[in-house]
Amino acid sequence: MRVAASIRSVKQQLDDRAAVPGMDRFPDQNPHPVMRMSETGVLLYANAASTPICETWGVEVGGAMPAATAAALWEAAHQSPPSRIEVAHGRHTFDVLAIHVPELDAYNLYGTDITASKFVERFPDRNPNPVLRMTPAGELWYANEASGPITRALHVEVGDPLPRPLVDQLRAALADATARPPDVAGEGGLTFRLKPVEIPEFGFINLYGTDITAERAIDRFPNQNPNPVLRLTRQGRMTYANPASELVRKALRAEVGDELDPALFARLIAACEHPTDPTIELQGDGTIYRIRVVAVAEFDSINLYGTDITAARRVEELGAANEALLLNILPASIAERLRAGETVIADRFDDMAVLFADVVGFTELASRLEPSEVVSLLNEVFSTCDRLADQYGLEKIKTVGDAYMVVGGLHHDEVGPDADRAAHRSATHAEDVADMGLAMLAELATVRSASGAGLQVRVGMHVGPAVAGVIGRRKFIYDVWGDTVNMASRLESTGVPDRLQVAREGYERLGGRFELEPRGLVDVKGKGAIETWFVVRRR
Repeated sequence: MRVAASIRSVKQQLDDRAAVPGMDRFPDQNPHPVMRMSETGVLLYANAASTPICETWGVEVGGAMPAATAAALWEAAHQSPPSRIEVAHGRHTFDVLAIHVPELDAYNLYGTDITASKFVERFPDRNPNPVLRMTPAGELWYANEASGPITRALHVEVGDPLPRPLVDQLRAALADATARPPDVAGEGGLTFRLKPVEIPEFGFINLYGTDITAERAIDRFPNQNPNPVLRLTRQGRMTYANPASELVRKALRAEVGDELDPALFARLIAACEHPTDPTIELQGDGTIYRIRVVAVAEFDSINLYGTDITAARRVEELGAANEALLLNILPASIAERLRAGETVIADRFDDMAVLFADVVGFTELASRLEPSEVVSLLNEVFSTCDRLADQYGLEKIKTVGDAYMVVGGLHHDEVGPDADRAAHRSATHAEDVADMGLAMLAELATVRSASGAGLQVRVGMHVGPAVAGVIGRRKFIYDVWGDTVNMASRLESTGVPDRLQVAREGYERLGGRFELEPRGLVDVKGKGAIETWFVVRRR
């Protein structure tokens, strides 16, 4: 009866007071835990995000809180300022802030997921790069072991104020996202760039250090820079150009010692003074460069830094009308990165599934066919494979002769409306590749060869790390490399017609959902005798 009366009392007060509706207007839409507890320790309200906390406390709305928990919340709420209590649920950790609302005879409980901050606090010293933490007042709050060269050069320890000029530079970088973070001279001749990141939820500023000593060395000796670097006087005369700038010099129609064309120099000056985009584009012998123009007041000169954007421009030139053709050459996410200006695209994947398929006896078969018949047969085979790759959400990489290569696991970084589907494919890509391999065996068996018999196909599959990227400048391709690729190819070449062969890694990934038949030991080039299995069917 006391609990019911308490609930009715609080409800009546909620109905009567004007300030409360603003608080409770949309509580269930709040993505963070929000709860309310009566003065007597009864849980009056909890939104959906509070479920993990309520499960840990073992309480539901209308039930009494555990005595120890209620006491801890009461004590935390009456401290000045109110303190927080931590609640662990599985791998997640929440802190709960209790606020006493005397006019409601209740306590509002606000939860915050602090799992990430707990993780950061748990392993900061394992970061091989400098990580420091600064208070809003400019004091050094924390510094990991890798930041020793910085703190020793600055002569500061945890608890000391950082040098005022450095604090001012850090604050300026926080206020302007386009501003360059400050560089700090470290111990032993090292130079670090400190990127400040404000963490308002915890009242501090993280400082992430990057060793730019090598970058400074390249700036000091520009002849070693693989990208174009040139220098002009304020009057437009070229005083320096590194070897990599040959094509840029052609575009400028000038060499060291020459005066630039006045109209062209005026374009460079206009770019230098542009507040947000100090660049122009130049073309030399078919190569397109974006030139960043930087005034160097200390030397009364103007530096030109060139970036080759030919590949990005070639992609743009294809235009919307050729979008379908482009996506036949490159994965959609890779094409988008080229459009954005990336010139070197190379990614490491810790977990990729690679499949090779090869038509058995195709070389001998092709020798008996007319060229048009060979192309027609291969087109039928590869068109079937392309359709199955689309069906299972996989990425065709290439064909080599009568061999077909497809991979799964390239879609983990997609965003937008297809992100959920991409996340699913990344979680199941090994199974999707195995499904496609079995489907290829079934469908290609119905494709008739010149003898009238169905084609036989060997299929090999392997899972593991790989590297993928774009190579070439004009007829560029997206390809995949690594031991995983080599192993998949060898599992195909040592396979059996009309069977899908995997090694131990494939067996461990697929064994729970597929029926596999042990083959025994197979001698694989470069690996010796390894144990293999045939994938038979889904369970």
